[in-house]
Amino acid sequence: MGLGASLQRHWYGGGSPPLWTRPFEALYRTVVRRRAEGFRNDPSSVVRLSVPVVVVGNITIGGTGKTPLIVALAAAMSARGFVPGVVSRGYGGIEHGPYLLTGQDDPAKVGDEPSLIRHSGVPVAIGRERPEAAQLLIDAGCDLILADDGLQHHRLGRDVEICVIDGERRLGNGHLLPAGPLREPASRLADVDFVVVNSGTPVGSEIGMALEGGVAINMADPSLSAPLADFAGRPAHAVAGIGNPARFFASLAAQGIAVHGHPFADHHAFTRDDFTFADGCPVLMTDKDAVKCRDFARANWWRVPVRAVLPDAFYDAIAAHVGAASAAIARSP
Repeated sequence: MGLGASLQRHWYGGGSPPLWTRPFEALYRTVVRRRAEGFRNDPSSVVRLSVPVVVVGNITIGGTGKTPLIVALAAAMSARGFVPGVVSRGYGGIEHGPYLLTGQDDPAKVGDEPSLIRHSGVPVAIGRERPEAAQLLIDAGCDLILADDGLQHHRLGRDVEICVIDGERRLGNGHLLPAGPLREPASRLADVDFVVVNSGTPVGSEIGMALEGGVAINMADPSLSAPLADFAGRPAHAVAGIGNPARFFASLAAQGIAVHGHPFADHHAFTRDDFTFADGCPVLMTDKDAVKCRDFARANWWRVPVRAVLPDAFYDAIAAHVGAASAAIARSP
């Protein structure tokens, strides 16, 4: 068992973290606190943009469902009259930015998640410095910025914060890195405007989110699609390089598919050599992984898109916050 797998077993499997992680957790806690305090105590270090900013992030490492939420949120805000654009760090890509995606970019350059979001039709800009990347979107006509994975990027001023939680794993053992999966203390949840829970059961004011799929699209011939029910009762390879591959595998198994799971590290850069399956069984993968495999896809490879489903009242509340922020910006000198 590798170090990462061993730590995750402690994070989510119960029991106390290894003793060696405790001093590092204390150091990490100090760094996180001082960094946040630095921005709070020096407002001039925070960049406020000329349009409202909605940050979507999490306080744990690994996947929680931010990308489907970003795509759904962009669509919902467009339907309510806004022109949203998404700003991202572009993790996993080599482009440092600021850079406005064209829709034809190599995911190895701009990152898998920005590529996937851009393919949904939403303008996307990436960059290590998010305010500069966001300005490219504003210059392109966007009047609302959705910041992907930006809770910890304090330099970018924001009007709304949304934290996404994995409803099954929640906050793990509640410890900060490396003793636990937390990037910030659990108390940070009290500061955000909305807590969205992906799967599981929402608690209190949390907003429930479901990921719905049910259809597979052929990667060699996108004109072909099939309900997942067509794969039931027979074996299939499931490939996932996401934060929580087990969730994807479980969702396929729930459809009656005899899943042979192949987990990879989050943001894994797939090559042909990763697919050595010679048995001819279907290969199913997430949209996030498929965007990196299109150039060498085979006839038995299928992507399984999902969409985030949330209450309309949630989107209405976001729109109300954004509208108020737009009015305040318009009144400011």
